Amino acid sequence: MSTHTAIFDRWIRSAFPQINSELEQLYWQQDDKANVEGLGEPLKQQLKDEGNALISNLLAEGNTDEGFDSAFDLLGNVGLFMAACRRHEITEPSRETTSPLVEASALAMHIGASIGVTPRFATAHLTTHNKALNGTYKRFTNLPDEKLFIDYNTQGILAYKRASDALLKILPLGISHPTCAELLKVAKQALIDVIESNNALYTQLDTERFFNCVRPYYKPHRVGNEIYRGANAGDFAGINVIDMLLGLCNANEPSYSQMLVDKFLYMMPEDQQILREAMRMQSFMDDFLQAQQYKDNDWFKYHAKLFIQVCKLHGDTAIGHHNQLVEKFIAQPSKQMQQQHMSKVTASGPPLHVLLDSLEKLRDKRASAKRDDIKTRYDDINLLKQWIK
Repeated sequence: MSTHTAIFDRWIRSAFPQINSELEQLYWQQDDKANVEGLGEPLKQQLKDEGNALISNLLAEGNTDEGFDSAFDLLGNVGLFMAACRRHEITEPSRETTSPLVEASALAMHIGASIGVTPRFATAHLTTHNKALNGTYKRFTNLPDEKLFIDYNTQGILAYKRASDALLKILPLGISHPTCAELLKVAKQALIDVIESNNALYTQLDTERFFNCVRPYYKPHRVGNEIYRGANAGDFAGINVIDMLLGLCNANEPSYSQMLVDKFLYMMPEDQQILREAMRMQSFMDDFLQAQQYKDNDWFKYHAKLFIQVCKLHGDTAIGHHNQLVEKFIAQPSKQMQQQHMSKVTASGPPLHVLLDSLEKLRDKRASAKRDDIKTRYDDINLLKQWIK
């Protein structure tokens, strides 16, 4: 790590969250907690000036080619700074045609293009690739609710990865292989872990604090001329690998494939490769349906039963996420928000009602719900259940 990189990293871990925390405290004391105008201007100026000065030194230093991990970590630090400036409306994409953070944009685009990821902070920067020093990892603020959110998101993502890794190991073995059952059990337990982690988050996270003090750091913002959507907790391959290998979602469906295309550059390069490979694989759902002639065999009944249980658990995680996190922590609080702030609610860009509709459809695909307007595997799951009675 170069000297300038180390100095910037220390700032991101110390003064940066302190400034953001002080600004959050000012916003929190208002009746209109979503308003950031006319508050804490000296703090905002400090944030902008200190961040720009440190990034200018890095830009002048040039590419030191210290490997992917160092470059990705530095991109995360630049991205956190740019996201904080967006949160405090130091930058605001609707009033700009190009980012006023010229040096940060140049450095972010340089790094992002060189390592094949989006030029802004991604979910991995705050979760799976967020190095802790002396027990403390990087965050936007020192608020307990942000730590809670990141802790449980990280646990959930790692559990999803365990499930997807287990399912990927079945591919070269086939659904009739004796070890298939053991791998399905691993996936099953991992999805139970996701549910437990998510339930703890839903129970402990304060709705108002999340909506007003955590969520705003994940808004879309410009890097150079382009607007990039906010980081999303689903920006990793595992959850989509599970979708497709179970057969609950299909990469050939336009709405689902569009979501995958939108996600690619927000994921780690190794995740991008895993996802591309999974998009070409036949699902286990289709494998079981095509093995109808074996439905009376013991292996089929045992493995299909476990497979159905894994599908059910994956659906339960989607239902819990939508009905608890999305509804409780985004949809409901937005109803109390003053109208002038409504266009800036979502991290993914579309208006809230459009986002909620697409998330409901995705939830129902993952849950194999009975719907007439979209294709789900409701009938196929029921057919498998009949075969193993």
